[in-house]
Amino acid sequence: MPEGDAVARTAARLTRALADGPLVRAELRWGGLGDVDLLGRRSLGTVSYGKHLLTRFDDGQTLRSHLRMDGMWYVDPTSRAASRDGGPDTRAVLATRVWTCRGRLLGMLDLVRTRDEPRLLAHLGPDLMAEDAETTLEPAVQRMAADPRGIGEVLLDQTVAAGIGTIWTSETLFRHEVSPWRPADRVDGAAILMTASRLMRASAAAPAAPGTPGSVPAGVYGREHAPCPRCGTPVARGMVGRAPTARRVFYCPTCQRV
Repeated sequence: MPEGDAVARTAARLTRALADGPLVRAELRWGGLGDVDLLGRRSLGTVSYGKHLLTRFDDGQTLRSHLRMDGMWYVDPTSRAASRDGGPDTRAVLATRVWTCRGRLLGMLDLVRTRDEPRLLAHLGPDLMAEDAETTLEPAVQRMAADPRGIGEVLLDQTVAAGIGTIWTSETLFRHEVSPWRPADRVDGAAILMTASRLMRASAAAPAAPGTPGSVPAGVYGREHAPCPRCGTPVARGMVGRAPTARRVFYCPTCQRV
């Protein structure tokens, strides 16, 4: 599943692509949205919150999309896009005369009044990608201080803090030498959340493919059996959380003690 850094990259890409003029094509192939008419609307930009994308229009509406596990927004020149957006995998098409944005395998699509965005996001914790994260993460810190679950599971809980996934959970805990299974109420929650926020924002700003750690060096993620860059112990992989939402994490068994 794309994490907050990849989603922020996608938001920036959609903002640039839809900025040059009104929509000349708009198709929402999702449930009751099929009859919605957005032709002529202008995009005011797309922003991200956690793993959610919010594309705002000049008529006071917002299109919320979520990539889930396999979703992606593709951007192609409108002159070449028509041959690429057919089939059941395409859930949304937004096009100006220059660029066409095609949402493939989207896991969620809603159209709401822009003023109602907070209602869609009310269940989420503070956004780790926010520029003012230093001043907005206190509710998440307080929740972590009262949560006996393993810190790996808590970090992946979007109701605590929004945007982080398995890549940056693994990398953040490695940097703090904290086991993914150490109880969250026994860690420095503020320090861990700020590290996650800094790593993700650095990745979003790096010239790298969405969903990768960008220019931030990988310590353990995806390096099972490779030597830990700190102590040389083979990196291990484990599961945090409970079925059916358990997720894999990578860690050093020597450096990251419970």
